[in-house]
Amino acid sequence: MSEQGKNRQAWAPDTLKFPLASFLAALRFLTIVPLAWRCEYDGRFFAASLAWFPVIGLLIGLTCATLISGLISFFPPSVLAMAAIVLLAAISGCLHLDGLADSGDGLLSSRPRECILEIMRDSHTGAMGVIAIVVVLLGKYAALSSLGAPTLIATLIVMPLAGRCAIVVTMAFLPYAREGEGLGRLFYSPSSRWAALWSFALLAGVLSCSGWRMSLVVLVAVFTTVLLFSLWCRARIGGATGDTLGAVCELTEMMVAIAMTFGVNTQ
Repeated sequence: MSEQGKNRQAWAPDTLKFPLASFLAALRFLTIVPLAWRCEYDGRFFAASLAWFPVIGLLIGLTCATLISGLISFFPPSVLAMAAIVLLAAISGCLHLDGLADSGDGLLSSRPRECILEIMRDSHTGAMGVIAIVVVLLGKYAALSSLGAPTLIATLIVMPLAGRCAIVVTMAFLPYAREGEGLGRLFYSPSSRWAALWSFALLAGVLSCSGWRMSLVVLVAVFTTVLLFSLWCRARIGGATGDTLGAVCELTEMMVAIAMTFGVNTQ
């Protein structure tokens, strides 16, 4: 095992020992919040920061919901939906949309595993990547613009939470697909499955405020999305990469928004 790998295992349990350091590492990685205090140590806490991913997602959701709620009296649903999508992308610095584009280019190509990984490493975006982004953004827009104000606010809280939970759960059950070191591998640790259980518990707890029926619909949507995409990634490239983790976040956000429309229309 490499020295870096040993360090990841050594620091994996440090979420509780160093909560502020691991929280800030997650916050700086997942958002554009300009907190530079002790950022030079983030690499030591990436594995431990995984448990904070759903919390960061919840904070993103609360921030977005608060800002959009201030606009409800002034704009129609279509404009609110567009503003919400822009906010969610901007807060994360379009990190996950970039992963979605790279995953689309690679996974939707008819190439063998090694070629797919090379395509995904390329920073240029091809036709399949553009199509993937357009489909996901249109899906989010169609769903969010059809929701009433109270449900829209609830959906904006749940979407980024569910997306970051999907990242953690995917990491718990898929190995890292690339050989050697990579950015995504820095977050892998023996405590990934513990983080996945905690993520699911937090998501279920937040959803419980929406009633059992809607909670069930959303949880099924999240589980189905993560399961099917994980099986596809395993079949195509043998595991996950940083790009596919970003893709599963975006896909899960879209499916949560769609699930919330289903829950409303069947009440």
